[in-house]
Amino acid sequence: MTRAFVFPGQGSQAVGMGKELADAFPVAREVFQEVDDALSQKLSTLMFEGPENELTLTENAQPALMAVSLAVTRVLESEGGFKLADKCDLVAGHSLGEYSALAAAGTFGIADAARLLKIRGQAMQAAVPVGVGAMAALLGLNYVDAVAVAEEAAQGDVCTAANDNADGQVVVSGHKAAVERAIEIAKEKGAKRAILLPVSAPFHCPLMQPAADRMAEALASVAMNAPGKPVVANVIAEKTADPETIRKLLVEQVCGTVRWRESVLYMKEQGITDLVELGAGKVLSGMVRRIDRDLTGLAVNGPADIESFLGTL
Repeated sequence: MTRAFVFPGQGSQAVGMGKELADAFPVAREVFQEVDDALSQKLSTLMFEGPENELTLTENAQPALMAVSLAVTRVLESEGGFKLADKCDLVAGHSLGEYSALAAAGTFGIADAARLLKIRGQAMQAAVPVGVGAMAALLGLNYVDAVAVAEEAAQGDVCTAANDNADGQVVVSGHKAAVERAIEIAKEKGAKRAILLPVSAPFHCPLMQPAADRMAEALASVAMNAPGKPVVANVIAEKTADPETIRKLLVEQVCGTVRWRESVLYMKEQGITDLVELGAGKVLSGMVRRIDRDLTGLAVNGPADIESFLGTL
């Protein structure tokens, strides 16, 4: 087999996500109900109907995106009559998507994943006062050059590479003044574009340490099984199936760089040719060919996608 299932991160959310699944499949409705019950919140109503400004709040977007990914997973398993691990070699997820990947692979249940992501979203939002931090996309610079830009821009503040998404698509994160300096330096060094991102906190940088501490506490209390297939972890861009290693890496991920480009290239080295994105949007499948033109990306998120994909198995 040469397939990996991958799971999207924050930014893929949109009002209405998951509604077609819920309308078409009882098993999807069960997933959304389980998440609602775990959080004592009608998150599914917020997903289906909005308002958008509430859905995009980090503490809502993170469990909501996981819920859609797991609904797609459960529908595939139910309609196809298999376990996800039987149809792939590896799983991986972008930032919060790593929790979706682990839940899909059986490391922990949907309810635990929802509660962990609610805590993660709240802790990441609370770690830095609004307006103190920022993130910016540096487009047209490779990772090494973007790291150099961040180091030059820091000047005593925090400014680090937060997401290495694809060639020419790196995100930096840190104190707002330093990130603004990074934008100007990047332009001087030949970036095609350098723009502030509409995010509420500086994710995946050392300013998130209070959130990492909170996640260490939360993760310590959750039972974890070995995943049905290894997960390629964001912070090491390598596979692991050891529950205690996974627990440690999920804590490190809060402040660490999301090494997505390297993770995809690692999966190719492991023999993967097809990356199938389960959940909302098409961000990860869209990045695949930017990272390596030999790889194929496919997004599966609605009933028609599911029917089409099952027809290829």
